[in-house]
Amino acid sequence: MFRSIRWKILLPFALLIILAMSLLGILLSNYVRQIYLEDLEDKQTAEALLIAEALKLAEVPTGIMIDLDDAASEWAKVLDARITIIAADGRVTGESHEDRAKMTNHLDRPEVQLAKAKGSGSSIRFSHTVGYHMMYTAIATYQDGQLSGFVRMAVPLNKIENKIYTLQMVITISILIFTLLAILLSIVISFRISQPLRELTRAVKGIFPGETVSTDMQYKGDEIAQLTHSFNAMSRQIETQIGEIESERARLASVLEKMTDGVLIVDEVGRVQLINPAAETMFGWHSGPVKGIPLVEVTQDYQSVELFRKCAQSGNSQSAKFELGNQKIHLQAAATQLGQSLPGYILLLFQDISRQVHVDNMRRDFISNVSHELRTPLAGIKALTETLQDGALEDPPAARRFLERIENEVDSLNLMVAELLELSRIESGKVPLEIIKTTVVDIIQPAFNRLHIQAERSEIEMDIDCPDNLPEILADANRLQQVIVNLLHNAIKYTPKGGKIILSARLVDQFVEFMVKDTGKGIPASDLPRIFERFYKIDRSRSSSGTGLGLAIARHLVDAHKGRIWAESEVGRGSIFRFTIPIA
Repeated sequence: MFRSIRWKILLPFALLIILAMSLLGILLSNYVRQIYLEDLEDKQTAEALLIAEALKLAEVPTGIMIDLDDAASEWAKVLDARITIIAADGRVTGESHEDRAKMTNHLDRPEVQLAKAKGSGSSIRFSHTVGYHMMYTAIATYQDGQLSGFVRMAVPLNKIENKIYTLQMVITISILIFTLLAILLSIVISFRISQPLRELTRAVKGIFPGETVSTDMQYKGDEIAQLTHSFNAMSRQIETQIGEIESERARLASVLEKMTDGVLIVDEVGRVQLINPAAETMFGWHSGPVKGIPLVEVTQDYQSVELFRKCAQSGNSQSAKFELGNQKIHLQAAATQLGQSLPGYILLLFQDISRQVHVDNMRRDFISNVSHELRTPLAGIKALTETLQDGALEDPPAARRFLERIENEVDSLNLMVAELLELSRIESGKVPLEIIKTTVVDIIQPAFNRLHIQAERSEIEMDIDCPDNLPEILADANRLQQVIVNLLHNAIKYTPKGGKIILSARLVDQFVEFMVKDTGKGIPASDLPRIFERFYKIDRSRSSSGTGLGLAIARHLVDAHKGRIWAESEVGRGSIFRFTIPIA
């Protein structure tokens, strides 16, 4: 509390006033007392001179003691003082109040000594005879130029002390009143000085938590007014700048939050200062605030730390590609120093290129698959034509068989090209879908009828399970029939004789779930994630029939209907293919 500027102004000012008034009171009291005493001394000297003159006029002989005592008593009554007449040798020859016979020689009294030396003298001392302080004033008397004696007057100082005490009380009370008024005035002055400073302080404190700064303080005519006006202008400017910074910060935070690339800012000692949500997801960071945590703890990957070290040591931008072993994510990483904006800090940018790597792998697989699929029929056609050219034309039955085989290979090539074109059109969205309300039976029954005979030829039992009360779905019936035909065709192809295939449908939440279940040889768990890729075949020897495009077409058609398709399988126990379509 006492550190406030108000107290720093008030306390010294009040102490100064109290000290000054106290000193003034003491000096004034002593001065008045001194004046009283000087006046009394002058009065007693004058009265003593009058007594001395009266003694000369009366020619009172000094030997007549009783007359001097009576005279002293009379003068004492008139002058209201004690009168003592002293001979030149110090003997008391006249006394107004005491028995002079009991009084000692007075020649050694200070006032008598002063009178003997200077003609008059005065002293104040405690009188043991009367028991209080008295002022003694003595003058020397002369007869024929010779010292004849002394006239001494004594006045008690208790009356004067009472007057001086009364005067001191008046002075003290006046000083106290004046001191209180001065302190009150200093309080008002200190408050008027400190009030605008406190308001300025409160306004300044409001800047730091980001609150709106009050700039409506108005003072006129002094330095505080100038300070207030300057602060108002400064606070408005700061408020504007804070608003701009907050807006810029919000935009930057929004950009960092929405970025799909991971961003980290690392200081010169390798501690992370900033991370965006994309980077948290990439590196699996879910441990709260990241500021001040070492980079290696956040990424848990030595390659990112090595990239940071290379950039810090060389001062040049660095880039690298690597895979996060714990999440199988492929990253394109770049590190660059932030320069003058943040000296010593390094920006790490991580771009997830897993999809690109996957697409590249698929592209390579596609080229390899297409090459293989084309090589087999072309090699067969080449061998058959060479056989015909080598003389098989001379054998009509053999030539006819070879031509039929060539025709089959050409049909296979035509089918492959047609399915590739179909898949390309579906992926590019150039195949228009006629989405209308359709019953589930209108989709399942035609597909079932189309492949039922083929299943019978393969000695496979195929049943249908479709409730009549299923709701209608929004679908292109022909395209969904194509999906079911592809699934049934695969089921027939991989189910041995005596097996069973069930085609069914049921309601699941807001979707109708279609299911093709077989008792075939099943699909290995390692192959399940890739069976919907183009040209992917479980049979690595690729000796099985088919182009490997049927499931890829089925997946794209289901996706186009805003549905989902997946497979469940166990080797030796058959497979279940499911897909869902939203109800109308």
